[in-house]
Formats: sequence, structure tokens, C-alpha cells
Amino acid sequence: MFEKEAKEILTLVGGSSNVNSLVHCATRLRFELKDNQKADKAALEELSYVLSVVVSGGQFQVVIGPKVSSYYEEILKIANLKKDTEKSSNMSILKIISGAFSPLIPIMAGAGMVKALLTVLAEFGIMSDASATYAVLSAAGNAVFYFMPIFLGITLSKQFGANAYVGGALGAALLEPSFTALIGQQGTNFFGIPLTAVDYATTIFPIFIISLIYAYLDKFLKKVIKQELQMFLVSMICIIVLVPLAVLVFGPFGTTIGNVISLVVMKLFDFSGIVAGVILGATYPFLTMLGLHWGFTPITLQNITEFGGDVVEGAAACCVYAEIGIAIGAYLKGKKHSKIKEIAGPTLLTGFLAGVTEPILYGIIMRYKRLMIVVAIAGGVGGAINGLFGVTLDAFVFHNVFSMAMLTYSPFLPFLLGVAAALATGIVLTYFWGITNDDKADFEAVLESETINATVKEVVNTVATEKKHSEIFAPANGRVIALEHVEDEVFASGATGQGLAILPNEGKVYAPFDGEVVAVFPSKHAVGLRSIDGVEMLIHVGLNTVMLNGKYFTLKTEQDATVKKGDTLLEFDIENIKKDGYSVVTPVLVTNFDDVDLKVVVNENDAVQAGDKVMDIN
Repeated sequence: MFEKEAKEILTLVGGSSNVNSLVHCATRLRFELKDNQKADKAALEELSYVLSVVVSGGQFQVVIGPKVSSYYEEILKIANLKKDTEKSSNMSILKIISGAFSPLIPIMAGAGMVKALLTVLAEFGIMSDASATYAVLSAAGNAVFYFMPIFLGITLSKQFGANAYVGGALGAALLEPSFTALIGQQGTNFFGIPLTAVDYATTIFPIFIISLIYAYLDKFLKKVIKQELQMFLVSMICIIVLVPLAVLVFGPFGTTIGNVISLVVMKLFDFSGIVAGVILGATYPFLTMLGLHWGFTPITLQNITEFGGDVVEGAAACCVYAEIGIAIGAYLKGKKHSKIKEIAGPTLLTGFLAGVTEPILYGIIMRYKRLMIVVAIAGGVGGAINGLFGVTLDAFVFHNVFSMAMLTYSPFLPFLLGVAAALATGIVLTYFWGITNDDKADFEAVLESETINATVKEVVNTVATEKKHSEIFAPANGRVIALEHVEDEVFASGATGQGLAILPNEGKVYAPFDGEVVAVFPSKHAVGLRSIDGVEMLIHVGLNTVMLNGKYFTLKTEQDATVKKGDTLLEFDIENIKKDGYSVVTPVLVTNFDDVDLKVVVNENDAVQAGDKVMDIN
């Protein structure tokens, strides 16, 4: 019965080859995907039987409603997946980096184009780079790169399942004027600990480490702090501990690593230009990803001042063109209307015109594993040529078409040979080798999903329910919470049902009416019911408690059981659930609300006892 829908869902999450694991809770299919970018979120949300799609805590969640278990079983069979009730905690470094930057690709590409436009206007004398107009537009183009720690604090915290805005605040603290005013000051300390303030704008290393620690600290604190105090105490402790840790340990550590790398590279140039060029060209893109490439800046400035040119940036320039070559190769490889063309087109322009290649790095290279090998090879080839001929950068500029046109490099012909080799190598290897069969979905024309959507729109899915007056009674003792204030966007939006939530003070759930049990779950945290009048209801104990896999829950009923109002349905251990970091707020939802006239008859913060009337239905 659900085979067709299951196939559609599986196709739109990127196919079975893109699925690492699948679990489900009372309303959602919880996919762990190899690459979330291969899933078509918009197309999934167009499906008539999909209520919403949420990407949270490393999971791609497709919200179905009470019939989710039927879809789950069909998808397991079609995709030949094993049942897995445990959340995978093994997110690879590449997956974390890619997931952190993916939401930022559009704004990085757009901002890069602003920078490119300003470069053109300034180079051709159309706008002075000293004018207020230029300054305003430059701020627009630079903002996303300058405030990168804030944006990454948000996206990383979302991936790790922590509060995104606390993560953003951790990044913002590194850029706050009170702290940046300390940069360059001697003898500063933090409670007697020597403090060397450095500029963290555009860097990513400290915020990556701090965000990871924050996720673990957040979960630990929610286990040991009473729920009533968590709203302010958890975030307070996190920022007061982690911001000093960032500026005392991880920031200076990253800066030190960058400086050490730059000194090693200079020693290599003294030993052999070719060897240094190969190593620098192959590794520079990865140093850029970590923000460690800024360690070369002092050496570059010193070399330009003392010797009139810098060999480090002379070789590193090839990496920019290797990345541009990869973008061109990906663009040529993609078919018309494919996703890759939408990404590669704008990003290669920002690379050529502004020398801004972060959108290429994070939007293309990090998404397809072979391309990381390609960028190392292409950068190494170009770096070897420029290192052999001792090519130098003679002015501190971005590596783009304008710095090339201004003959900023010398000797110039060997420079052209090096960047051309890097560009060509990037194009050829990307087109003929860099894209695997697993990657091809992004390179195909987006036609299959359009056909699916057109077919789905013709499907009419209605539930006929005889309309009778019904009364719904509280299934638990506790305090009423308005549904829109539940800290779960799917429940709060009403997508899975209308009703209310209860913050229970007793670990028991009772039947809210006479009827039957239509759904129980292996995780024991939720029960689906149908009243004798046809009202369908879901009682979901806690938020994300499916991840407990039944721990702390005891079912007192079974599938298809007949129940009377007040019968015990399940029991749960409130304190231990809280200690494991989960909320026990319990949504009480009428799931066929489209077919009934529902009225909630209690107010938020009202105390209710099991058996009190809380809803009227006509």
C-alpha cells in the first residue's frame, strides 16, 4: 500500500546509496544521509503525505505523521537497510565541514560577486576605492567572510544538536570590540593567565573546536541542571567557560600552527623551489579551509618589503586557478538544469574576478571526495612550475584576473605557465575522473523529481471521519503548555497535529477517552489512539526521546488493544530522562484535525489532572 510513496521518498533523499541509516519515531522518518545536499527538501515538502522536512542534530527528518511506521517498513525493504534504533554519532570531519558551510554557499557566492564587481569598478576607475560608496558596498561584500565565526557557530551548533544562537554568540565574542581592542597590547592577562589577543575575523579553526566542545558541554549541563534553571544557566555557563578557552587556548594554538607551517615552507623554498612548490600547491587549499593560511601573511609582507616579491604567494596563486579549474570542470560535467551548474557558474566567476574561492572549496570540492585529490594534484602541478622558476608576487593583492592583467607576478611567462597548468589539470581531472557514480545525481538534469511532483499533485489523500461531539481528557498530570511554545518546530507548527502539550509531574500516561490503540512504537515513548467517535490522537512523551530507544519507558498496553478513559498506557522515569538531556514536555495531538472542529478548553500554565477535560471536538 505504501510502496509507491516509499520509493518517492527514497528517491528524493538521494537514493538508497545516500542513506547511512534510518530510524523512526512517532511522526518522523529520521535519515542519516551521507550527503544532505543530495536530498531534495523542497520536493519532499511538496508531497501530499509529507507534513514537513527538518534537518537537525545530524538527521534529515521527514515528518509523516502517525502512519510513519508503515513508510519506514517499506523503505527498509526497498533500500535493503537493516533496522537500526541507535543514532549514529560518527560524523566524519568532512561531513561536519561540508554541513557547516553548505547553508552559507549562496551568501558566500553572492558576497563574492559583490567583491568582484567592486574590483572591476575600482580597476577601471569607475569608482574610487576611497569613496564612502565603495566602503558601504565593500562592507556588504566582506561581511559574511569577516563574521565567519558567527555564521559557523550557528551552522555547527545546529549540526551537533545544540542551541544555534548560543553557538553564534560564541563566534561573535571573538569579534566583539572589547576583545578586539586588546589586539596588539602587551602584558594582558585573564585572571593572571597570559593572554595574547589575535584577530579571529575570517578564521574557522577556533570556532570549529569550540562548537564541538559546546555541544558536549550543553548536553552534560542539561543532565545535571534542573529543567527550571536551564533556560539561563546552561547558556551562561557555556559562554563564560568557552569564550576564555577559545582566546586562551584554541585561537593561539591555531595561530601558532599557522606560523610554524609558514616557517617550514620557507625552509623548503631554501632547500628546493620545486619541492616547496609541490607541497605548498598541494596543501594550500586545505590550509585555507582551516584558516591556517593566514600564517603566511607576515612572511609575504616582509618578503615584498625586503626583496620586492614573495615566493610563497607566487606558488600559492596556482591553487586559486586549480580551484577555478575544478569549478569549470564541474560546470561542463553537469547537464542543463542540474544542481551543480547552479553552484559552479557563480562560484567560478567569483574566483576569476575577485580571487574568492571559498564557495568553490566548500560548495564543490568538499562535497565530492575525489575533488580533494584533484585540487591537491592540480595545485601541486602549478606550484612545482612556479617554484621551479622562482615566481614571486610583487604586491599584496588577491589572485584574480585583474592582478594578472596588472603584471603583479614575475617572471610573468613562467607564472602564466604555472597557473595555466593548474587550471587545465583541474578541468581535465574533474571532468574525466573526479565525479563518481555516487555523485552523479547532482550532475543530472532535475527532471525526475519534477515528474514525481507532478504525479504526486494529482494524488488526493483524504480521511473521512464521522463528525460527532467528543470530549478529550488530560492524559497526564502536570502543567499545560501552548503547542506553539513547544521547543520543536514540527510540533509547534501544528504540522503533525493540533492540540496542546503537558509538562508532566508524574511518569504515567492515561487514556484520554474510550477507544483503541492504533500505534505503539519500539521506543515506547509514544502511543497512537482512535476514539470510538473516530478522533485520532498521538501522545508523544518528551522531545527527541525516540533516541533513548525505550530506556526509561514501560508500555502498559499493546497494538489494537481496547482502552477505557483513565487506563494506564505507559510509564516513564521523568528524572532519568531529564538527566540524559531530554525534555519531558508531552505533546497531545489530534492528528485528523482537518476533519473536526477542535477547541482547546484550558489555558497555558493551567495545572491539570489526568481526567480533566482539555479539548472539545465537533
